[in-house]
Amino acid sequence: MSFATTPGGVKLSYQVRGHGRALVLLQGQANDHRWWDSVRADFDAFQTITLDYRGTGDSDKPDEPYSTRGFAADVVAVLDAAGVRQAHVYGTSMGGRVAQWLAAEHASRVGALVLGCSSPGGSHGVERSNDVRRSLAQPDRAAADRALLELMYTPGWLATHPGPYRTTGDPGMPAHARRRHLAASAGHDAWDVLPGITAPTLVVHGTDDVFNPAANAPLLAGRIPGAELRLIEGARHAYFEEFRQVASPLVLEFLRRHA
Repeated sequence: MSFATTPGGVKLSYQVRGHGRALVLLQGQANDHRWWDSVRADFDAFQTITLDYRGTGDSDKPDEPYSTRGFAADVVAVLDAAGVRQAHVYGTSMGGRVAQWLAAEHASRVGALVLGCSSPGGSHGVERSNDVRRSLAQPDRAAADRALLELMYTPGWLATHPGPYRTTGDPGMPAHARRRHLAASAGHDAWDVLPGITAPTLVVHGTDDVFNPAANAPLLAGRIPGAELRLIEGARHAYFEEFRQVASPLVLEFLRRHA
């Protein structure tokens, strides 16, 4: 474990593994780097770099506004601390939103870009349904937790993989940080800057994702010049884990084409 410090003095925990071309892996909202534990080995041909977002893991947890644009600046601070001039970037869920800002505003730091189960946000993004929102907000905490798992994974996967799950939030987060992460993701709107992204881009999404609806994938792919779109049939939000035998080779092939 290493630490980077932002220009504003926030200490960020980051983790570097392996050798080769750098690949930054960015996880979803309210999660730390353990989001990637089950699939990180798939990318051992690269030097993988993960971080704990501010508010998660071993990073500082200031009670102040967070944003996906600000998280992108935090990634730059980590790259600087790690001595990495440029890296490929693979962001999933909110991590894909962060990656959009990273590629748009820090283009020289990004090689190839992969946006998984993400959204452009704002008025152009397709929001989850009210039924999904209600299932996550129900007062029975156990039922709400189960609803989240069923949005992430198919019933067949859940029946044979009892956990623990690394994609349902950092249990050590304080309440204020959870609220700040929720606001950051909800406030994301990169629509206007997407056409300025110059990095080769792959957009990946599960066809059965209703947590972050799959309709967002063609929006991103159509907005970013030259972007490729790949849909994984039957996958839900955590496509990269449950469908890793499809998803990881797909991403690796794309990254190798843009080595």
